Amino acid sequence: MFASGHSAILRQGWDMEMKERIVVVDDDIMSLKIARRVFDRAGMEGRYLSSGDEFSTCLEEEYLPDLFLLDVHMPDVSGLELLRRLRAAPAYRNIPVIFLTGDEDVKTESAGLQAGASDFIRKPFSAEVLLKRVRNTIELRRLHNDMAEEIRVKTEKLSHAYIQIVQALAASVDAKDKYTHGHSSRVAAYAREIAGRAGYSEVELDSIYMMGLLHDVGKIGIPDAIINKAGRLTDEEYAAIKMHSSVGADILKKITDFPELAIGARWHHERFDGLGYPDGLCGTEIPETARIIAVADTYDAMTSNRSYRSVMPQEAVRAEFIRCRGKQFDPRFADIMIQMIDEDTDYQMKED
Repeated sequence: MFASGHSAILRQGWDMEMKERIVVVDDDIMSLKIARRVFDRAGMEGRYLSSGDEFSTCLEEEYLPDLFLLDVHMPDVSGLELLRRLRAAPAYRNIPVIFLTGDEDVKTESAGLQAGASDFIRKPFSAEVLLKRVRNTIELRRLHNDMAEEIRVKTEKLSHAYIQIVQALAASVDAKDKYTHGHSSRVAAYAREIAGRAGYSEVELDSIYMMGLLHDVGKIGIPDAIINKAGRLTDEEYAAIKMHSSVGADILKKITDFPELAIGARWHHERFDGLGYPDGLCGTEIPETARIIAVADTYDAMTSNRSYRSVMPQEAVRAEFIRCRGKQFDPRFADIMIQMIDEDTDYQMKED
């Protein structure tokens, strides 16, 4: 019924400099003549159709008007049915519809408004009333579209600023450790790729990326001397390092609009076999996103230069994921990581 392509529709998109476009569908030829005279005098562009078949042809041509005027009662199809077709088609869903009717049936008017009609005009109509209501409805739609676009732009700017702030915070945490520059951004990227291959939606991928960026934020409260110690840590120092997961969660849970951020921070050191920290969770007790970040975090740890070793050979990294599959790592996400390693034939996934 409706063409699927949108290129022609986009080419016909109106702007404030173009004539308003009106489609009138009415089996009453006299009503069509009056409507044509009114809109021609007002400098509008119109299509004047007398049947449902002509209406269908108009839509198949992807003609995109600013407003539809539909007669409620026609021999071959009702205006309500035409409205339902419009609302079922994405390209026409938000174009306003005004019904033309010669009766006083309150039930019909109520049904039309519930189906999405913007207004009703009684026949016989006056030229002044017809023109004023059509122009008011089109202007209201334009104002609505302008407001929606302004909100979209502002939201996009806020989102961009939010990401920049998070990236700056993650970079400041990474800067505490002279051996892990860029660690958080790489973990975020790896986690997003794993989640994408696991079937996560775009919104979920954005969320897990942010969780990856902030998974180590708790290190901001750990003394630099411990983080950058070249030798083996004492039991007390290791206990202090382990605190970063709970410290990070405490920091991030204060961001109440994004409660998921605290998940990666608190549980990215849990193990699938229950031997991790801070809570000793096991298997699916560990939130799935934290299991993904755990894989990404460990991969980056093995493929980065550290105080006690250089980047591990790729075959050794792969072997470690096979060895720890189902022990340290969720098998599902370990398998995805192994697949990513196998695809990385030039060993590009590592610290530069």
